[in-house]
This record gives sequence, C-alpha cells and structure tokens, in this order.
Amino acid sequence: MKSVAPVAGLALVASMTTLPAQARPLAEVQLRGEISLCANPNALPYASARPESPGFQLEIGQALATRLGVKLQVHWIVPRMRAGLVDCDMLLDTIADPAAQRGPIRLSQPYQKSGVAMGLRAGLQAQRFDDLAAGTRVGVMVNSLASRSLNQRGLHTVPYAFEDEMVADLARGELEACAVSPASIAWYIREHPGSGLRYTHAYDSEPELRWNLAVGLRRSDDALVEAVNAALSQLGADGTLARIYAHYGVELRRP
Repeated sequence: MKSVAPVAGLALVASMTTLPAQARPLAEVQLRGEISLCANPNALPYASARPESPGFQLEIGQALATRLGVKLQVHWIVPRMRAGLVDCDMLLDTIADPAAQRGPIRLSQPYQKSGVAMGLRAGLQAQRFDDLAAGTRVGVMVNSLASRSLNQRGLHTVPYAFEDEMVADLARGELEACAVSPASIAWYIREHPGSGLRYTHAYDSEPELRWNLAVGLRRSDDALVEAVNAALSQLGADGTLARIYAHYGVELRRP
C-alpha cells in the first residue's frame, strides 16, 4: 500500500472522464438527498475502498451525512488536487487556513489538531526534534516543511515519497526517528503492536509544523458551512469523533 498524509493526496476514479458541475449549496444537497466526499481508495487509516475498514475520513463523512439527513456518495481520487475534476462537495482533513487553499473552497470549523509528529524506533528516548543528536538519521517526506526545518538542525534527513515506507524502515531500524503525520504512525503501531515504535506530538512545540484540520467545502454556501459546523459540534460532543479515530488507533486532539 502506498498511503500518503491527508494533505498530500487522494485518487482519481478511472471512469471519470468529464468535467463536473459546481458543487452544491445546502438546498440542493437536501433536494438531491446526498452529499459527496472525495477520498483515496488506498490510504488507511485515512480512507480505503475496503468496506470492512473504510478509514476515519469515510466514517466521519458518513456521520456528517447522517447528521445532515442525507446519504454519502464517495468519489475516489488521486491525487487530492484532482478533486476539481469530480463533482464532490467535501474534502476531509483540509488544513484550516484559507491561505493554504487552492481554488474556491470554504472551511468548516476545525475538528482535529495535527501536524508533524516524531516517530521513534524502539528504545530511543526523545520528546522533541531538538532532543535528537546531530547526525541522527531521520526520515522525512521529500520537499516537506519538516525536511527543510530538520536539515537546518544538523540532522541526517532521509527523504521518502510515502509515509508507510518511511515508518516501515523505522521499524526495521534503518532510521532512528521520522517526521510523520500522527495518524500514519498511530495506525502502524495499531497494526504492528510488537514493533516497539512510539511517537510524540512534537508539533506541539513547533508552530511551523502544527495546524488544525477542517472540512473543505467546495463552492458551498453559508447555509451548508453552518450545517456542517453544527454537525461537527454534535459529533464532538457525543463522542462520535473520538470513537471513530480510536478505532484506527488515532487520538482526537481538540483544536
């Protein structure tokens, strides 16, 4: 499996050959009786086309649709930037910063705090990237903010295109640490409990490596944003968000 961080990419369904109409306001969503979500078919724990393990993005999307009183439709896309070629309304795990967005997109209220975590091999003790000795072999995503930041600190960074390969090398002892999304390494630890790996929320002390996540709503109106915000508040208050994340070994961290 070649999984990616939520901000890195999703996958285009082969049958999509025409450009879509614009995404819909709340009144049209209600009239059609469905809301659509763009997601990656092979990127656990975020999303997958496997019904027995759909990923937390699909489960959250389904919970939102249920709260809105409509059905959920899923469009499979890769990469995430191809969302404009299919007729989807929502993108989960969108960075909650309007300046970081491309094209017309509205943001819900944030529902998850995230950033660049520090994965650690068995036996290595550290809490922050600054705790690592100069020359420590640290896996990073190629051309990422973390790669530039850690290079400047004298660490021996090793670039990767896929987070799952990076974490697997960490488990094999080929790396001492890695800069990784907390969801990706939490999922690996859940699936490989004997790996001895652990991780810290290193981004808590690194503002440039920390962000909140929101629902990206493509060309929606104010009413749809407000309805999604209300649904998110309900899902947070009744524990649904926490339960969905926990099923994949991921911690819900309030923004």
